[in-house]
Amino acid sequence: MRAMIDGVLLADADAQHIISIDGNHYFPPDSLTIGTLKESPTPYVCPWKGRARYFSVETPHHEYVDAAWSYPHPRRSAIETVRHDFTGYVAFDTTVVVVE
Repeated sequence: MRAMIDGVLLADADAQHIISIDGNHYFPPDSLTIGTLKESPTPYVCPWKGRARYFSVETPHHEYVDAAWSYPHPRRSAIETVRHDFTGYVAFDTTVVVVE
């Protein structure tokens, strides 16, 4: 699977390494293209996954604010529910990022 925006590859991983949670595809950290994500100060806490870290996506032509997110320290109960450790995996806002 790939995540792309404005012709820029943000992440690329085999489907077997993607974790699906609540309809979002979470890419493993080692599948991300270095330099495309910039940490955002936007705070958010998911009731069942824990504190999220948002990222803005930077392309040569535009910055997409909060277009990606991750859970650097998901709750243990969330990992148990999902049945995979998704620590540091990144999901993308599919209203602006094409994931296929």
